[in-house]
Amino acid sequence: PYPQFALNQMKIDDILKKDSIIANLAGTNKEEVLREITDFLQKLCLIKDKETLFNTLMEREKLGSTGIGENVAIPHGKSDELSQIITVFGRSLKGLDFESLDQKPVHFVCMVIAPSNSTGQHLKALARISRLFKNQDLREGILKLQDANQIYSLLLEEDSKFI
Repeated sequence: PYPQFALNQMKIDDILKKDSIIANLAGTNKEEVLREITDFLQKLCLIKDKETLFNTLMEREKLGSTGIGENVAIPHGKSDELSQIITVFGRSLKGLDFESLDQKPVHFVCMVIAPSNSTGQHLKALARISRLFKNQDLREGILKLQDANQIYSLLLEEDSKFI
């Protein structure tokens, strides 16, 4: 059964696992990074059809960039392959062009992929992530960390403050 969360009960560790963090994204623009993350999901065996997912994400970007500002992008989409929400967090130390609303380079890409039949769940996930990344100290902190384990620990620590 799919877990039901009230908004205030959905926590980052419900949707983001430690092995779903890319500490150093190689891509320099939106398309490269979306391809990098969909490849990553396929390597983890979380999805089989990376092309369909990539196309879904690019279609969503055509509606308006998911680069929400303050160096954060939250690309998202739905997949028939999934039974639960999957989130991948990627960090770009040098920053990349995501056509963000504020024109700033993106350092933090948090991709949310939800099951096709999910409506409210992915909106709760997007809201939670967006709230978490409003925190400037968190953003600055992530840029200073060495690896995925440290990034994951900091995300959980900051997220726990919202309960």
